[in-house]
Amino acid sequence: MTALLMEWDKACRSSHALRFVDVNLRGVGQVMFQNNPLTGALFLAAVAWGSFAAGAPHIFFGGLLALVVSSLAAMWLRVPQEKLNAGLCGYNGVLVGLALATFLAPGPLLWVYVVLGAVVSVIVMLGVSNAVKDWGLTALTFPFVLTTWLLLLATYGFAGLKGVALPTGNMVAAFEPFAVDPLNIIDLGRGVVLSLSQVFLKASGVSALLFLIGLAVSSLPTALFALGGAVLAVLTAHVLGAESDLITGGLLGFSPVLTAILLGTVAYSPSLRVATYAAIGVVFTVIAQAALNVALTPFAIPALTAPFVIVSWLFLLPRQCLESRQGEPGVVASSDDASHHTA
Repeated sequence: MTALLMEWDKACRSSHALRFVDVNLRGVGQVMFQNNPLTGALFLAAVAWGSFAAGAPHIFFGGLLALVVSSLAAMWLRVPQEKLNAGLCGYNGVLVGLALATFLAPGPLLWVYVVLGAVVSVIVMLGVSNAVKDWGLTALTFPFVLTTWLLLLATYGFAGLKGVALPTGNMVAAFEPFAVDPLNIIDLGRGVVLSLSQVFLKASGVSALLFLIGLAVSSLPTALFALGGAVLAVLTAHVLGAESDLITGGLLGFSPVLTAILLGTVAYSPSLRVATYAAIGVVFTVIAQAALNVALTPFAIPALTAPFVIVSWLFLLPRQCLESRQGEPGVVASSDDASHHTA
C-alpha cells in the first residue's frame, strides 16, 4: 500500500492534473482527518453509492462540484501550497455541497448556491483559523456549519430556493413527552452503522462499510476509534431515552464519531488515558447534539456537525492535561501539523 501511494505521489509531482485530483481526494479524506488519497477515493465512492442508491445522484454531484470549486478558490486566494496539497481547503466545501443538495430542491439556483457556498467556506476557514490559532485550536468543520446555516436560513426569505428535507420549525414545548420504542440488537446495530455514514449525510450501510475501510486503509486505530465512538454514542443515546428514530438513523452518532477520531487519534496518541478522555467527549457530544437539536427547532435548520465542533474545542483547550509524562504517549498533533485539520 505504501509503495502504491509513493508511486501515485511521484506521478502527481510530474502532472498538474493528477496533483489537482490528489488535492481533491485528500480533501474528501480530511473530513475524517485522513491525509490519504486512497481514503478519499473510498470516501467519494461511498458518497456516490449512498446518493445513487437513494435515487438522488444530484447530491453526489453537489458535493463533487463544491469540492472542486473550493480547491480552485483556495488556489485563487493563494493559500499556502502545503495546506492546499494536504486537502485542507476541500473538506468543508464538499460537506457544504452535500448538505445544500440534501436539504434543498434541485434547480438552477441550487448549483449557484453550491458554488457560492464552496467559495465562502474557504474564506470562512481561513478567517476562523486565524481567529482560533492563538488558542491552539483549528477550524475543524465550523466553516461548513456556519456557511451552511446561513445559506439554509436565507432560503426562508427567497422564493427561488425551496427546502425539501429541512426540519420542521416549531416552538419547543417544555416537557413535551414523546414515545420511546424499545430497541433490539438489530436497531442498535443499524444506529451504529448509520452513525458512520451520516458523517457525509448518507443513510447507507454499504457507504458506512466503505467509510470504515477507507479509515482502516489510512489508520487502523482511527477506524477502531470511529467504530467505538459510534457504538458508545448509540448506547448513550439509548440509555438517556433519546427518540428511537434518531438513534436508528444515526442522527445522534455522526458528530460523536468525529469527536472520537479527533480526541482519540489526531490530537493525542492513542492510550488508555486518551481513550477514556475521548469516551467522555463522545458521551458529551451526544448530549450536545440533543441540546442543539432542541435549540435549533424554532429555526428549522439541522445541527450538522456543530456539536462535534463545540465539544472538540472545549476538550482541546486543556490539552496540556494529557501531555506525555515519562513513559506515556502524549500529544502528537499541533496547529502546525499539516496532515490533519490544521488550516
